[in-house]
Amino acid sequence: MKMIWAGIRLLLMTVLLGYAMVWIVMPTKTFKRTWLPNLRKKLNSSTYFGKQGTGFLVYLFPILFVAVVGCVYLHFRKRSDDSKLESNGKKNRLVTLKKPMLVKGPLGIVSGTELAFLIMFVALLIWSFSVYLFNGFSTITPQSAAKKGLKEWQAKLASASLSLGLLGNICLTLLFLPVARGSSLLPLFGLPSEASIKYHIWLGHTVLVFLTAHGLGYITLWSVSNQISAMLEWARDDISNVAGELSLLSGLVMWATTYPGIRRKMFELFLYTHYLYILFMVFFIFHVGISFACLMLPGFYLFLVDRFLRFLQSRQRVRLVSARILPCDTVELNFSKNPRLSYNPTSILFINVPSISGLQWHPFTITSNSNLEPEKLSVLIKSGGSWTRKLHQMLSSPSSIDRLEVSVEGPYGPASTHFLRHDQLVMVSGGSGIAPFISIIRELIFASTTYKCKTPEVILVCAFKKSSELTMLDLLLPISGSPSDISKLQLKIEAFVTREKGPTTDSSKTPQAIWFNPHATDAPISAILGPNSWLWLGAIISSSFIIFLIIIGLITGYYIYPTDQNTEGGFPLAFRSFLNMLVICICIAMTASAAVLWNKKQNARDVKQIQNVEGPTPAGSPQPWVYRADRELESVPHQSLFQAINVHYGERPDLKSMLALTRIIMIWCLFYDYSFLIKL
Repeated sequence: MKMIWAGIRLLLMTVLLGYAMVWIVMPTKTFKRTWLPNLRKKLNSSTYFGKQGTGFLVYLFPILFVAVVGCVYLHFRKRSDDSKLESNGKKNRLVTLKKPMLVKGPLGIVSGTELAFLIMFVALLIWSFSVYLFNGFSTITPQSAAKKGLKEWQAKLASASLSLGLLGNICLTLLFLPVARGSSLLPLFGLPSEASIKYHIWLGHTVLVFLTAHGLGYITLWSVSNQISAMLEWARDDISNVAGELSLLSGLVMWATTYPGIRRKMFELFLYTHYLYILFMVFFIFHVGISFACLMLPGFYLFLVDRFLRFLQSRQRVRLVSARILPCDTVELNFSKNPRLSYNPTSILFINVPSISGLQWHPFTITSNSNLEPEKLSVLIKSGGSWTRKLHQMLSSPSSIDRLEVSVEGPYGPASTHFLRHDQLVMVSGGSGIAPFISIIRELIFASTTYKCKTPEVILVCAFKKSSELTMLDLLLPISGSPSDISKLQLKIEAFVTREKGPTTDSSKTPQAIWFNPHATDAPISAILGPNSWLWLGAIISSSFIIFLIIIGLITGYYIYPTDQNTEGGFPLAFRSFLNMLVICICIAMTASAAVLWNKKQNARDVKQIQNVEGPTPAGSPQPWVYRADRELESVPHQSLFQAINVHYGERPDLKSMLALTRIIMIWCLFYDYSFLIKL
């Protein structure tokens, strides 16, 4: 089997390197004058695919091929990882490259691997721009510029502006890949979706810098050459200036709301304006045509597949079993879960509460463990922003609700974890940043109690502002009913309360839990594509693309090609692009809907077999059932947990002295509430 996996990795690497080479040679005269014309002569002359045949083969197919083969690889690798929970003692040879190289700066925390790829990407941009500029300027003479009604410097301005637009297209090719949460490309590179958002931010800024410079360059050219009317041109079979301007305008509105002051204070404005990406992409494709748009289409295609699957999952209301309200303005939501749904520690779940906002989706770290708690999924939510404050007020008010409508997307997380291969785990958190560590500790509890394997020594260093936040440590153990013998773990917890000199007691603030009444329309959280989600995703990508090729081939052969030959001016470029986009969307919707419906039937059968994890609601009581701290859900954790906790008041953790005696490897991690590091 190792030879097979090595062969698959070699195949994927070969295809990706070949794809990268295409981008490297694309600016050269050899590609433009020799390779590309030969490809177009063989492919674009076909009456079946038409002018976009080359784009389908050279730009779109390789990435979709990697995505499909990657789905198969991840499916079988997941099964292999699930069967190997024991510690193997192997160390990650590339761990040095994952160390943070840049910590302070506009890019945030950047690892060695990220820095290497960033340097290579910048080198590609510099290479492409210099070659485009050199080749463009070399053909410009006063005579050639005069034939176009321009001066020499104006012709060079046009060439430079075009080169900037081509650079923007390189960045646009990668822009949507980091936000395709369920894509197979991110796990293939060992990237969790939440950690990839920063790449989308970097690329988004870069795209709009280049495209803005591209647009301003042409507007300046039209102004000084008395061709300002060109701004209103929408050519039938060439570049559409109006479409490009509308695309750029949509992008600038999105870009303006990403300013930190606006995004933090008016998050809803930032969120809603980001839906302008639809107009941005539609008018961009109208601007350049579908043939040229094939360069950036792979990432957008995978994003459309992922986005439609998330849309289908978000239509289902999930079953919220209970909410545990802690005295530190923190809430733990407990959902019913399909036992066949599995996820790795540190996974996240996107949550939407329509009664608060129908459009806002917020990510929260999952604290439960799918192995230890097969029928329950929990998330920890700290009251901070306006959305979380409204949720906390809604649940903690005296007139508590008996049902809360909730929709979810996910879970999303790392494709695999290797906590057991290390001898020691040192985990540092602040506030609700402890959430991912709760899931890790529960995973270790499961491994020690079920497989009786050796688990690493765990040192948890957690800092809290107030002593009331110490109640988060109670969540390290699952609720009663789950095997949670923590005494088998080598666990040491150093808790620091930074703003209080000693313990405080407030009897009016005691933890409580609310059980919600079940509703017939609510369903347990299930994987949208079932337990074999990677195989289903590969089937959706491949089948939708094949169906697209068949349908667009028929449309091209029987409608577009005859019209192109028999109509003066040819077939309208914008309408050709519209038909291609429409067929792509229809094919993705058809195949994804069929896959989801098939798995929904299987999930419905599983629901009937799920044990009832809800508490027995008192008969005749219309109100939610509330437990206090002395009830089962809030029972005192095992004595071994208390023995492992050492609380320090009025001081901050001195990490240097605490870690001086340990042999550690640094790995930086970023989570929603707190930036911290894991030392293994």
